[in-house]
Amino acid sequence: MTTTAEAAAGTRQLHDPNIRGFASDNYSGVHPEVLAALAAANDGHQVSYGEDDYTARLQELMEEHFGPGIECFPVFNGTGANVLSLQSLLPRWGAVVCASTAHINMDENGAPERIGGIKLLHVPTPDGKLTPELIDREAWGWGDEHRAQPLAVSITQTTELGTCYTPEEVRAIADHAHSKGMKLHMDGARLANAAAHLQVPLRAFTRDAGVDILSFGGTKNGLLFGEVVVALNPEAAHGLVYLRKMNMQLASKMRFMSAQFIALLEGDLWLRSASHANAMATRLRTAVDTIDGVQPTQKTESNGVFAILPAGVADRLRKSFRFYDWNEAAGEVRWMCSFDTTEEDIDAFVAAIRHELRAYGSGQSS
Repeated sequence: MTTTAEAAAGTRQLHDPNIRGFASDNYSGVHPEVLAALAAANDGHQVSYGEDDYTARLQELMEEHFGPGIECFPVFNGTGANVLSLQSLLPRWGAVVCASTAHINMDENGAPERIGGIKLLHVPTPDGKLTPELIDREAWGWGDEHRAQPLAVSITQTTELGTCYTPEEVRAIADHAHSKGMKLHMDGARLANAAAHLQVPLRAFTRDAGVDILSFGGTKNGLLFGEVVVALNPEAAHGLVYLRKMNMQLASKMRFMSAQFIALLEGDLWLRSASHANAMATRLRTAVDTIDGVQPTQKTESNGVFAILPAGVADRLRKSFRFYDWNEAAGEVRWMCSFDTTEEDIDAFVAAIRHELRAYGSGQSS
């Protein structure tokens, strides 16, 4: 029988590993410790569909981080986690209040509406963060049969603009939502980055702050694939075990999803990786703050930097370093750092920014 190591030795690389970029923390590879955990889980047989030793251990670890009495449901991806979470909170007539920039509103191709059957009531925000006052712009109309009933709030931690809710801000939202009979979902695609920034335990701004259900992200923090829906208040979430299957999010070989999160959570890998990504974003932000022609647009509180560049500069930069436009009309771009971003990556990128801005200022092209 061919072993895992022998099979790996026979593969060949199809890409240039020296190419680096700042487009997304999804672009990075898998953390070596996670790959090792996958290899360790690969030998022998384990019961499928979550009845395996790894998924049982994951439940224990999640309870260590978030407290007893929670329920965990590994799923394939973040969109699936968000749709599944929101479905479990709402009746068919329920609606969700979210920020206009929220991933569920902007980047999930209508999945909450089309797959989940959920109306999104989105609110413009200056920094990606909701407040009780902003929530109240759409939290109204209960009992009106002509209006989708606002019965949940969804916030993202950290936000799509790289900003971070404090535990006190989350608690204020939770208390406000609960006072109106609404439930609170948190999209935690970059939850570890928030904890690293706030320097508090994961539960401090989730369960202890009143969040009912959480989409716990792993892919953006060094995993191959997978997220976990964590019912922090199981009484608020209904039918998750059935909804996961209905939404095509039930993995047969679930041990491989769970093994990755065990590698992340059993020690401090989740925090080490997120802290490093945040530190690289801070290094980038500190550098561009000194460059004339670069206009940062948001606070750098996680692993992303948002800035406005002069016309044409971004396209020339992308010949060497890939990244995305955030608001093309305004010239705003987003630069993301990952667990494997190096200081050399940052310094080379900063040098390229300086070079292109000099070329822009002199009217030359590169």
